[in-house]
Amino acid sequence: FKKNEVSLCDLIPSGYVDFHSHLLPAIDDGSKSIDDTLKLINDLTAIGFSEFITTPHIMNYVWENTKECILNNYTSTSQQLIDNNCKVILNVAAEYMMDENLIALLENEKLMTIKDNYILVEMSYLNPPIYLYELLFNIQVAGYKPILAHPERYTFYHSNLEEYSKLKNAGCFFQMNLLSSVGYYGVNVSKTADYLLSKGLIDFVGSDVHHSKHVACFKNKIVLKNSSLLQPLFQNNLLFKS
Repeated sequence: FKKNEVSLCDLIPSGYVDFHSHLLPAIDDGSKSIDDTLKLINDLTAIGFSEFITTPHIMNYVWENTKECILNNYTSTSQQLIDNNCKVILNVAAEYMMDENLIALLENEKLMTIKDNYILVEMSYLNPPIYLYELLFNIQVAGYKPILAHPERYTFYHSNLEEYSKLKNAGCFFQMNLLSSVGYYGVNVSKTADYLLSKGLIDFVGSDVHHSKHVACFKNKIVLKNSSLLQPLFQNNLLFKS
């Protein structure tokens, strides 16, 4: 890829609604403290972010968060934002790992949605679950619309690109990570993001911000050939405006 002259932060429109981030403090591999949370939010709003739907991990054996602990953290964090005069719209959902735990949750409780019946899901970076398509079917039978987080980052699909169309046909929406546009995750991830954009397979974008290093990389130059195709995706995110 050859970097062009446009920085990622220059593409962020005023009023951008971000629905993938890890801003709640000390709950997963994102923000470590309320001070981190305040800095991340302030830095992102300076770029153009206006609303956040933050999505802590629910991941069996790694981040075994529950709806209750996420909501408790969110309530506390929201109050601390008020106390620190941080006037931002912060809502909460979850990023669900597609594993056995999600199967159980589908049967036993109402999931945390981005808005309406959209849920954010992810896969292991090592391999997809063997029951992937059955699980996607069951998610939809339960009344949800799955948005697959950062499909461009699943390297096991990079040599088998037709699998992306199969996932779309199975009812998945795709959310691309914005940092894939600046090469943050490596050349192959950016190339795959470019491919997915060129095929019209990406529906939404998200920051997936965990820490300040991520925010700093919004100043980096875009490396995608199809960066113009990002603009309508920012508008698509307005679907989730509160």
